Amino acid sequence: MTPLVTTAGTVQCPHGAPATLLPGVARVLAGGAPVAVLADTAIVAGCAFAVGPKPQPCVTAAWFVAAARVLIGGQPALVQAATGLCRSAEGIPAGPPLIAPAQARALGS
Repeated sequence: MTPLVTTAGTVQCPHGAPATLLPGVARVLAGGAPVAVLADTAIVAGCAFAVGPKPQPCVTAAWFVAAARVLIGGQPALVQAATGLCRSAEGIPAGPPLIAPAQARALGS
């Protein structure tokens, strides 16, 4: 069991830039903040990643593996151990997002 991720948690791209979770379902709260679900996207701002001389900053983070037993609005809840991928504006994969939940009381698997 790992902590559920809320909008109050910290999400970063693999290059250290912060990401903001945009919850699609804000009905379930943990620690006073909406719990994120598999379908939610995070917007990355300030990534300085470049491939050679061409900037390829991360702009979004999305998940493809989340909790198997906890559903919110029919969607799997996002847990700290969720697997995802950050992408550039051109859709080029840049690596997994790093998640640090703000709360540790609500758990899921």
